Amino acid sequence: MTAQEVTQLLEKLPLLRQEIHKVIVGQQEVLDEVLITLLAGGHGLLEGVPGLAKTLLVRTLASAVELPFRRIQFTPDLMPTDILGTEVLEEDHTTGKRFFQFNEGPIFASIVLADEINRTPPKTQAALLEAMQEFEVTYAGKTYPLPRPFFLLATQNPIEQSGTYPLPEAQLDRFLLYIKIKYPTELEEISVLKSTTGGNRAQVQPVLSGPEILALQRLVREVSISDELVAYVARLVRATRPEETQVPFVQEFVRWGAGPRAGQALILTAKARALLQGRFAVTLPDLHTMAYPVLRHRILVNFSAEADNIITDKVVEELVKGVELPREVLR
Repeated sequence: MTAQEVTQLLEKLPLLRQEIHKVIVGQQEVLDEVLITLLAGGHGLLEGVPGLAKTLLVRTLASAVELPFRRIQFTPDLMPTDILGTEVLEEDHTTGKRFFQFNEGPIFASIVLADEINRTPPKTQAALLEAMQEFEVTYAGKTYPLPRPFFLLATQNPIEQSGTYPLPEAQLDRFLLYIKIKYPTELEEISVLKSTTGGNRAQVQPVLSGPEILALQRLVREVSISDELVAYVARLVRATRPEETQVPFVQEFVRWGAGPRAGQALILTAKARALLQGRFAVTLPDLHTMAYPVLRHRILVNFSAEADNIITDKVVEELVKGVELPREVLR
């Protein structure tokens, strides 16, 4: 791409934010993390209590980009074929021969909302694994590619709520970011009440096309990061593992640490955050900011931590404090 084309693409990112904020009040940090996930070419898991506009956020994002959108409501009786598709017996009316025809399921879209993913058993949750990792679906020995870009956003309710099935660690690791949605501030809540109980509805206009999103995803990988910061990422991820870490807090409260995929996710999302802010180089604050949504679902705390109500965000906070910073920052 030429410098002019890059500039034109980057100028559309603030416009995308503006369109989404026509409907979504506040939640700036959440929106940034969703956009970072999209730019990095990964998938996001959004968690929050019912009524915090998780589904509305995804729907609004889909309206602001020119891509096919599908929503799958996960329920206890949902089956894998309800997501992937199934073969049906067809008949050729000219020859009378019968054959099986694969009918694509709702996973065959560019933006897929897996709504309340933890309200369905692991058997159905696992139907998403190949699609999320390989961007394809295998059925009856045949492989079907998914449209690109392919972006899956899953919402889940807190595990403490009734009727939920925890996602296995292998499935959690497929999500690039684990995004937590908090309650709005008082002013934001007043604004929500005013905007949703009146007669006027905001009209969201599409800003980005599929090819432009793919171009932005390629551009993210061109953002530079110094060797010292890459080495810092490796130290940070390795410090999550109790058998290797020098951080006492991790030794005491962590059962399993993060794998290499966490380092890949941290660098990619830091690059996407830099690009979202109009920069072409990763800084240390990018890494520290993205460490929380990248690591919070890739660290498993032990029983002592659970007894003391220590969550993984606290572990990440101690890691950021305890891991040696790059020399370029110390200067």
